[in-house]
Amino acid sequence: MKPQSPVHPSDQWQRMIGDANAWFDGALGRQLLEQEQQVLDDELNRCFGSYLVHYGPFSGASVVPPKIKRSVRLGAALGGVEIVCEEQAWPLGEHAADVVLLQHGLDFSLSPHGLLREAARSVRPGGHLLIVGINPWSLWGARHLLSRGPLRQARCIRPTRVADWLNLLGFALENRRFGCYCPPLSSSEWQSRLARLEPFGQRLQAPTGGFYVLVARKLMIGLRPLRQQRRERMGKLLPMPVAKLSRRDAE
Repeated sequence: MKPQSPVHPSDQWQRMIGDANAWFDGALGRQLLEQEQQVLDDELNRCFGSYLVHYGPFSGASVVPPKIKRSVRLGAALGGVEIVCEEQAWPLGEHAADVVLLQHGLDFSLSPHGLLREAARSVRPGGHLLIVGINPWSLWGARHLLSRGPLRQARCIRPTRVADWLNLLGFALENRRFGCYCPPLSSSEWQSRLARLEPFGQRLQAPTGGFYVLVARKLMIGLRPLRQQRRERMGKLLPMPVAKLSRRDAE
């Protein structure tokens, strides 16, 4: 048999990831990633295990939670990525990771469903899948609609929709958080002035933050989260009339 030639990512996917990496390397992209890191550190401190897999369309080292023995980055050929692969061809066995982190992977993807299935397949039963995405119901989502640059390519999928996909893949949503309440302004001076909005927004956890984080646990094989069924109201029991018997009739 002839050795199979390696499958290279499509030119369209490479261009999209390259443009996304350039945007995250800019002022607004760095601002978003810095705010996300604070929330991710808090959530990942609750996860434990041997392996964490990190996928994202930007350069940089993988996150290193204190309770995870080994973290690895995979994806496109970017700085800090240790395993280069396509978005739907992860070189991992089934149930290989204790934690998988998709950080804006669904935002910049040719097939979000395919990427999510690949990530879900890699999580062991009882493990966690964390998804970070740009919130479409925010000022950052509005800027995405008005942008003419790489941000325009972002899908900005609603967190409720992603939660439904997770439910179908056998995951139970454990937590949902929002962050980056400061508007996406290019001016560093205005960013510093409006920085006070972040702690206020974090306390309220209003669903208008620039990004969302979904934390889901993979259920045991064969189990699926069930939606609560609506219970129908039962009618009232009415007493039935009973004929009275006289003493003479009884004799």
